[in-house]
Amino acid sequence: MYKLLFYIVFVPLSVLPMHFLYLISDVLCWVLKDVIKYRKEVIYHNLQNAFPDKNAEGIKKIADGFYKHLADIFIEGFKMLGLTRKQVLKRYRCVNPEMINEYFDKGKSVILISGHYNNWEYMVLSLGMQFKHHGIGVGKPLTNKGFGKVLNDFRTRFGTEVIDAGNVREKFAKYEQDQKLSVYMMLNDQSTGDPLKSYWTMFLNQESGVIFGAEYYAKKYNYPVFFYQVKKEKRGWYSFEIQKITDNPLLEEDGFITRKSVQLLENVIVQNPSFWLWSHKRWKHKRPKSMEMDKLYKK
Repeated sequence: MYKLLFYIVFVPLSVLPMHFLYLISDVLCWVLKDVIKYRKEVIYHNLQNAFPDKNAEGIKKIADGFYKHLADIFIEGFKMLGLTRKQVLKRYRCVNPEMINEYFDKGKSVILISGHYNNWEYMVLSLGMQFKHHGIGVGKPLTNKGFGKVLNDFRTRFGTEVIDAGNVREKFAKYEQDQKLSVYMMLNDQSTGDPLKSYWTMFLNQESGVIFGAEYYAKKYNYPVFFYQVKKEKRGWYSFEIQKITDNPLLEEDGFITRKSVQLLENVIVQNPSFWLWSHKRWKHKRPKSMEMDKLYKK
């Protein structure tokens, strides 16, 4: 059923010119913002807490920009289904891939950390083509398994492997044993499932529980860790830049990698806040009294 829906509705949309698709995006933006008021309460609550110094006009400006960007993300998702390898790499390019490729030449896997900023789906789609390493996107499975399976077929058609966060431990161990050099893309800005298994730090002016799986695996296998920053050059066109966090995690104090990645992401968001996923219920958990700030609790 879902596969039929993709090929009858979504795939035909993907062949339409972008200028036409962005007309649809403009209408979708109006529907999301003014008609159904999609998660308006969540969006404004998150923005007001993140930017307490901004007045109502400033918050509204960011929110309006977010709705426009969110509509573009939806539409670009349709277009993504019909793009060729060449087209993907033109629309989503790494400005300094040598930062990662040098570790392939050294025989080392690496970890890439970022967040839901700009178009993260294009990163999933293109990861297997951006670097010499085998590309792996780590994430949570969609609630609808049938839809998720069809979507992953399109996500992985250019070589990226998508794995469930629940299976990531086995995948790291297997590829390390097989010496399969991989680049692991891990987004650590979503809400944690268990506040007791989180690293608590300040993020956007709020106490925030952070998933620290990236740091855990970096230290377990001593994989170099990088942050990638995505820039939206214009509608549908992105570039991203790699920045090293550490090339020797075992020498870093506990919590450094997680804390540093959060700080880097916050700096990116503050520069252009409309491009982050404000509709997510990021702060639904509060810090347990038993847990200290900026202290890593071992998995």
